[in-house]
Amino acid sequence: MADRSPPSRLDRRLGTLDAVVIGLGSMLGAGVFAAVGPAARAAGSGLVLGLAIAGLVAYCNATSSAQLAAVHPESGGAYAYGRHRLGDFWGYLAGCGFLAGKTASCAAMALTVGSYASPSLARPVALAAVAAVAAANYRGVAKTAAATRVIVVLVLAALAVTVAAMLAGRPPEPANLLPLTGDGGPRGLLQAAGLLFFAFAGYARIATLGEEVADPARTIPRAIPQALGVVLAVYAVVAVAALVTVGPAALAASAAPLATAVAAGHLDALVPLVRAGAAVASLGVLLSLVAGVSRTGFAMAAAGDLPAWLAAVHPRSKIPHRAELTTSVLIGVVVASADVRGAIGFSSTLVLAYYAVANAAALTLAPAERRWPRWLAAAGLAGCLLVAASLPSTAVLAGAAVLLLAAAAWLVRARLRRS
Repeated sequence: MADRSPPSRLDRRLGTLDAVVIGLGSMLGAGVFAAVGPAARAAGSGLVLGLAIAGLVAYCNATSSAQLAAVHPESGGAYAYGRHRLGDFWGYLAGCGFLAGKTASCAAMALTVGSYASPSLARPVALAAVAAVAAANYRGVAKTAAATRVIVVLVLAALAVTVAAMLAGRPPEPANLLPLTGDGGPRGLLQAAGLLFFAFAGYARIATLGEEVADPARTIPRAIPQALGVVLAVYAVVAVAALVTVGPAALAASAAPLATAVAAGHLDALVPLVRAGAAVASLGVLLSLVAGVSRTGFAMAAAGDLPAWLAAVHPRSKIPHRAELTTSVLIGVVVASADVRGAIGFSSTLVLAYYAVANAAALTLAPAERRWPRWLAAAGLAGCLLVAASLPSTAVLAGAAVLLLAAAAWLVRARLRRS
């Protein structure tokens, strides 16, 4: 069969399974091991409903991203889509939001690796994880996909053991799933959805690798919904198991909620396995996140929105190696001073803004370019804005400040170009 892939500046090696695996590697871990506690604190026993809201918004975003990626199969995700469909300014704003938000996400995942693997040496271990991921990604995208495939299998096995240990370790209490007074109300549900959305955002990694996917018009629209569906099912099972085991209060009070749930039962000897699974899961997320951030930086540099030297492609591995190394250095700087919970809220705010641009871009697609109804993009746009506004005020203000600074930089540069 003739190759239907459009010309690419990078190496097209990823098939549908590879793309799904990279999406799974980006999502599995962050929500289950890092965001469940803060989400339970916001929504209490409404955690599962918050998860459903996050999944619905993520699905709307996924359909928009999949359609746009099929029409514009290039690196950059919403940065590229915004430039093509809405204008250079909106693409630039989406790209800046993505780079800042996902740098915070990478730092949060690296710190999660350190906190689970060796709490007393969390930051040094986190920095070592960033260095290891940079080395793996530097060898080429095919190596990234292969490493992620192994990690996904290990994480799914660890989660299966974790769920079994929670449910078999003590009698489940289904009453913990019922709404309680003081659970947080509608705002708490939306805030929990925003915090859990942090975990779903990995499906964008498939779209940002658009120039490294074979036959992207067919592969990307298949891979994004498949990866999202698998992760939503896994998250739902884990969240319900944790709630019926120890209840929302215990989850909210714990920095390692799944380890707490397992430790509360008769199979507490499996807690080290949970910690190991959390470290491996977070490492898998970090592996795929760094690849996506560097590709967006590469796309912005190639378009002139970042220094041109970041657009260089390695002659042998065919990856944007300068963007990859710069991204890793910036993540290391954030790791040295970051707080995991603050990073999650900050990241969610900016990533939701990024997807708002993607949904707005999807609204401009012609009927012949659509694979899903137009109202899904409109629902995704409204959902992103509503959930983002419900996040903690410090995170919203910090995210808004980043976007305002990016807009100011754009206006200054535009004025200098005209003068």
